[in-house]
Parts: sequence; C-alpha cells; structure tokens
Amino acid sequence: MAIGRDPPFRGTEGDERSVKVKSRSFDKAYYDRFYGHPGFRVADRQSIARLGNMVCAYLKHLELTVESVLDLGCGLGYWRPVIRRHFPAADYTGVEASDYLCRKYGWVPGSVVDYRADEPGDLVICQGVLQYLNARDARRAIANLGRLTRGALYLEALTERDWKEKCEQSVTDGDVYLRSADFYLRALGKSFVSAGGGLFLPRDSGAVLFDLERGAC
Repeated sequence: MAIGRDPPFRGTEGDERSVKVKSRSFDKAYYDRFYGHPGFRVADRQSIARLGNMVCAYLKHLELTVESVLDLGCGLGYWRPVIRRHFPAADYTGVEASDYLCRKYGWVPGSVVDYRADEPGDLVICQGVLQYLNARDARRAIANLGRLTRGALYLEALTERDWKEKCEQSVTDGDVYLRSADFYLRALGKSFVSAGGGLFLPRDSGAVLFDLERGAC
C-alpha cells in the first residue's frame, strides 16, 4: 500500500496488540508522494493490469460468473479499468478508509474489518491492506471477507518472509505488522480453499479445482 523506509514491526501474535503501527494521514500529500513520484511508487497501472489480467483470466478458466466486484482498500482504483475490460457488465464498488480518496474518487467509506454489503461479491479484492491491521482486526477482517465473498477472493498481504527475502525494501512499506503466511492461511482456511496465485474460493464453491491447483488451506 504505502512506501516507507522505517523498520518493520515484528511483534508476535501474542504481543502485537501492544504495538501500534504509526498513525498516518492518507491525504493528498501522502498519495502525491507515494503513488505519484516515479522513484517511490509501489505500484502503477501497468503492474496492476498485469496482475488483474492473470486473476480475471483464471476466473474465466474456472467458469466463475463475475457480475459484482468489491474492492476493499481500493486506493486509486487501479483495479477498476481491469475489471471493466474483462467483465464490462460487472458492478464495481470501491471501498476506502481514506477520506481524501473517498472525496476525490467517490469511493464508499469503509474498512475491511466491518464493511457490510447488501449482497456478497462475485469477486472480492483486498490488496495490501491486512498487514496494516493488528492480529485481532486482521482475523476480524478475514472473517468478514468470508461473509462478503460469493465467488472468489483475491488477497495480497506482506508477510515476514516476503519482507526478508522477496521484496525490495527500499520501495516497500515496512512500517506494518509482519506475520507468517501460516497466520493468514489458518484464518482463511475457516472459510476458503486456496486456488493459488492469491486466489481463494469459498469452501462451498461449485468451481472444480484439481488437486495440484489447490494450495495449503
């Protein structure tokens, strides 16, 4: 989500409630710096388009109907044109905690922790959000994602191993709660099965996944 150079929090599940991620103002200056500056940009339209093309193609491969999309923590809305290209008739709802972005883009104010929708979404997107929540709220958010997802969930969250071994730390926000992948997979496993590539399907999904297409939960 954001880019920063501060050291990350590595509190365990038991002690991280006493650790607070620094409060930030997600205002115009913040997004101008972290999303507008080419030297600090964590993601752009092109990278999200590549990711979105993969996700949408996989949903088509699974023959899942996508008529409604919930994008929780939608930011600048980079997923919206991808959705419109692949599923032009789908209803897209962007949900954001940033008052600035809600005013600028007309997003629905809300949090993944407790957002309620009239109907669950055929595709729910939650990219780069859960690492900003403490353990209690992250679990609540995942339980809420289970309620909000009818067809498929795309989820991305920075883990401790990602930070140590896989990401470019100079352009990745480490001022977050770093947890193991197992933390997320255990919570997700209550409602979802993994389809790989960051996609999770509800346990009662009618989609057919062959054994080697399924992930760990």
